[in-house]
Amino acid sequence: MWTNLSMEAMPATCSCKCFGVCALKIFTRTCGIFAVGEKTYERKNNEGKTLADSMVRGIHMMLHEALDAAVKERLIVRNPTNGTTVPKPNYPDKQVLDDGQLEKFLGMIEAYPDWRDFFYTECMTGLRRGEICGLKWSDIDFENRRLRVERSLSAVTNGKIQIGETKTGAGKRTIVLPPTLAALLAKRKENALNEWVFYNPCNPNLPMNPAAAYQKLHTILKNAELPRIRFHDLRHTFATHATKGGVDPKTLSGILGHTNASFTLDTYTHVTGDMQKNAAAIVGGMVKKLKLEDE
Repeated sequence: MWTNLSMEAMPATCSCKCFGVCALKIFTRTCGIFAVGEKTYERKNNEGKTLADSMVRGIHMMLHEALDAAVKERLIVRNPTNGTTVPKPNYPDKQVLDDGQLEKFLGMIEAYPDWRDFFYTECMTGLRRGEICGLKWSDIDFENRRLRVERSLSAVTNGKIQIGETKTGAGKRTIVLPPTLAALLAKRKENALNEWVFYNPCNPNLPMNPAAAYQKLHTILKNAELPRIRFHDLRHTFATHATKGGVDPKTLSGILGHTNASFTLDTYTHVTGDMQKNAAAIVGGMVKKLKLEDE
């Protein structure tokens, strides 16, 4: 790869020392951005459209890893992406369905028999979209009410399934199913058409298409007159209600497939803040009671 690049794309005057810089500029121009003074990225593609922060970060990480490999192979002296200014993660605000909204949502999915089990399972487990779409019957141990998350489905295009690993190493996990969910899935299995727990309503031979699930969610939310949220916000909704219900961060981290409990704790600080207020109120009540007893 690097040899072909140097032979076909490098200027005739390009030396080994400037190889990495030239490679960086060629790669980034292909991706729609290019390095400016080796320190920052111009955030417009070849069509003049501004790229999202996440896109710029993704391209930077790809380039950084590739050029690091070139340094290790002694093809270049240093990695020109070192010290580059990269946009900070700009994640959208989390939106969570409150108790009333969640109850309304669960009531509305009853009107969608092809999707009811799918969204009920999502609300009860907090699986990532690709994870729930990639579930197979072999992943479920009904006797012990356990579900193994083994894979992630990224897309179904022209009948071709793209199956990959879970988002993180911790993504491969086993979770215990609530009795109501285990019973619902057991009943669903009685009419199973294939190995997939949730199949594509338009093509039952294929698993659920993640894109179709996203679109159907918005249809249901609109008809229920609920806020328009992302599919991932159903995961946040599950985690928020679980935390409020008293599930500790370590246990919740394992259920969600986070790499560590600290990430889970940081992600849901808005919940733990409310819990701290409740704890303070409880402690305050205890102290007040003790003072009254002393008097």
